[in-house]
Amino acid sequence: MQAIILNKIGQANNFKIEKVADPLPSKHEVVVKHNYIGINFFDVGFRRGQYSLSKMPAILGFEASGYIEKVGSEVVDYKVGQRVAYATAGIGSYCEKRAVNQAFLIKIPNVLSDAQVAGSLFKGLLAHALLNRVFLAVRAKKILIHAVAGGVGHILCQYAKFQGLEVFGTVGSDSKIAIAKSFGCDHVINYSQNNFVDEVAKITNNGGVGIVYDSIGKDNLDKSMQCLWPMGLCVSYGESAGNIEKINHDLMFANSLYLTRPMMPMYKSHRTELTISADEIFSAVARGIIRLQITEYDFKDVAKAHKALENRETTGSLVLKC
Repeated sequence: MQAIILNKIGQANNFKIEKVADPLPSKHEVVVKHNYIGINFFDVGFRRGQYSLSKMPAILGFEASGYIEKVGSEVVDYKVGQRVAYATAGIGSYCEKRAVNQAFLIKIPNVLSDAQVAGSLFKGLLAHALLNRVFLAVRAKKILIHAVAGGVGHILCQYAKFQGLEVFGTVGSDSKIAIAKSFGCDHVINYSQNNFVDEVAKITNNGGVGIVYDSIGKDNLDKSMQCLWPMGLCVSYGESAGNIEKINHDLMFANSLYLTRPMMPMYKSHRTELTISADEIFSAVARGIIRLQITEYDFKDVAKAHKALENRETTGSLVLKC
């Protein structure tokens, strides 16, 4: 089979497509033949060296959708030809086939395409955890989502609106304002032209919001915490601008703020939680509650996709077509 190999940390051009041996399933595994592979900004972070890899060369990627090609001797709930996806099996989905433990598999409903699933499973599970497990966002009523037109952002925004929340969102250009509004965002702020802290204060009459979902990281975190009302929660779930070097504890102390850094696979590690959450996300997509915006790239164009994502030229979800 073919696999996208990262031979060294750094630029997107470091990806090379190479032929490697087909995987063989252990007794509890199946071999999934990928049709689509989801791209997430975490992949960019691993490629750039923000997050450490256990070994090099490496195969990146967390999620994919396709069908079962082989089953292990003790697999009973799945069969050859069945459509499945996964998003919590760890790193290694940038390839044509992968052996995956049956505990991580999700059955794909017939009403959804493989592209829809690869564009929504990881991000949808993350949005589900952020809104329903890290804290019940409905209690906060007002939330701020950074990169609201992006992969996680556009799903998180629509899911939050379905729950009746008032959504503040930031984007990096005027061209993304209308896109963010189409996802239901109530107040869209172009952070490249306006200070989003001042804008949130102005709109809320200095009241602030209950939760900020920050996927930007670096110096953005301090500004995010300045948008919170007393005892508000800052959820740091990504670092697209770079690693957070220092946390302002004085700022947290001044308003008794909370800060958390959730890992989605940990929240979805229990099999029942994983399947229930995936069913909720798939149902929301099927019913049009979450309208996906998906951009497809050919398998060979992975570097092109990474560059576009890294340069903030994209909206919605990106997937690789095998």
